[in-house]
Amino acid sequence: MGDHLPDLDPAGVALVNTLGGVHAEHLALPTPCQDWTVQDLIAHVDGLTQAFTAAADKDFGPWTDTDPQQQSRDLAPGWAARIPRTVETLVRAWHRPEAWTGQTRAGGVDLPGEVAGLVALNEVVLHGWDLARATGQGYDVDHATAAAALGFVDEFDDAGSEGMFGPARPVPDDADTLDRALALSGRDPRWEPPG
Repeated sequence: MGDHLPDLDPAGVALVNTLGGVHAEHLALPTPCQDWTVQDLIAHVDGLTQAFTAAADKDFGPWTDTDPQQQSRDLAPGWAARIPRTVETLVRAWHRPEAWTGQTRAGGVDLPGEVAGLVALNEVVLHGWDLARATGQGYDVDHATAAAALGFVDEFDDAGSEGMFGPARPVPDDADTLDRALALSGRDPRWEPPG
């Protein structure tokens, strides 16, 4: 990894703005994540922000050792006020250069800090987009953030990666960077809620 570390700020701001537009009537809606409702996805975001903060801090325990597929999809009360704070804490944790060095753990998997930071960035970008699409909101991140997400998903097999991404989707030649990242993660950048 070079001297320039990815900045989670733009992705964090986009996610927090999107969460601010989610209301009770949205919670049962479907999302681009197969079989996940908006409520399920927000519960996942709640867990991942805390898990990747612990990974940045090298604070090993339940948050870093639990497989995300085994986490509860129950959305704890007070999420609308709590999760924006946990997103802010996540972003601050990855501002520290030492978070990107050495070994850490996330989802029960040991991995280099620089990889964990990219996973965290990618999760925030993709799930921010998922929530925005599911709730009819616009979603935009800067080019550097989209490029970092694209660079990360480009490392995976186009056939998909069990538990992470579905098979890559085709995109037009003139697709922008975020749409390319979405497509490589198995998402249809043109996805709309059914109905």
